[in-house]
Amino acid sequence: MSTITELPPSPSEPGSPPDALALAGMPAVIDQVALARLYGEPLFAMPQDLYIPPDALQVFLEAFEGPLDLLLYLIRKQNFNILDIPMAAVTRQYLVYVDEIRATNLELAAEYLLMAAMLIEIKSRMLLPPKKVADGQEPEDPRAELVRRLLEYEQIKLAAHKLNEIPQFGRDFLRAQVYVEQALQPRFPDVSVVDLQEAWRDIVKRARLVQHHVISREELSVREHMSIVLRKLQGQKFVEFEHLFETARGMPVLVVTFIALLELSKEGLIDVTQAEAYAPIYVRLAYTPA
Repeated sequence: MSTITELPPSPSEPGSPPDALALAGMPAVIDQVALARLYGEPLFAMPQDLYIPPDALQVFLEAFEGPLDLLLYLIRKQNFNILDIPMAAVTRQYLVYVDEIRATNLELAAEYLLMAAMLIEIKSRMLLPPKKVADGQEPEDPRAELVRRLLEYEQIKLAAHKLNEIPQFGRDFLRAQVYVEQALQPRFPDVSVVDLQEAWRDIVKRARLVQHHVISREELSVREHMSIVLRKLQGQKFVEFEHLFETARGMPVLVVTFIALLELSKEGLIDVTQAEAYAPIYVRLAYTPA
């Protein structure tokens, strides 16, 4: 007894039901690459009723940070001298760009319109006769303030570009982190005999640098040294300043002798004189002893 199995009709056969292939689990188009997938289903042809809004896709060939950026771009693009800007040509190109952005974004165009008004004002001031200035002075260029702002903006823009080229953490590189699992029991390094010897030598070397000095106390009297100075000056017309000090007795005696000289000069008992700058200093009695 033979069994006859009914096969589904071929897609090319006329009169086949539209959902027969779907019931059989086979794609409607065979040996063709799908254009896209919609909700997981392959799409082999572009829908005829597809609507794309006019503002769905916008391409900006040049992006500007503001009016000064646009103005600087127009000047540098055409190799104009920034110190001698042709206002007519620059203003004309600037207004063309402003008209384009005003049609799409009125709020963005407000700031650009303010710069356009400034350009028109500068151009009108250039058409007027220059104001009279004092003799020998050149009349002020209406473009001077605009040129100053453009140069400052260009310097800041170049500096920002250089800063942006510096590698930044999270953008150009990442910090490497390695997690090392440590044991709970600390492990100390081994110390050899040689290490102990080196440590002991360092301690002995530092101990030799520390020296103790015994300072003996010596009582010195300023009044006594004042009398000594007066005795040295008696019978002398002038005595050189250096001859009044006894260098062999040490620094404490020198200090007390100097203080004694200052006290005698303060009380008006001696005169300290000098013939000229950098000349030797001489000391004499300010009175004639009886």
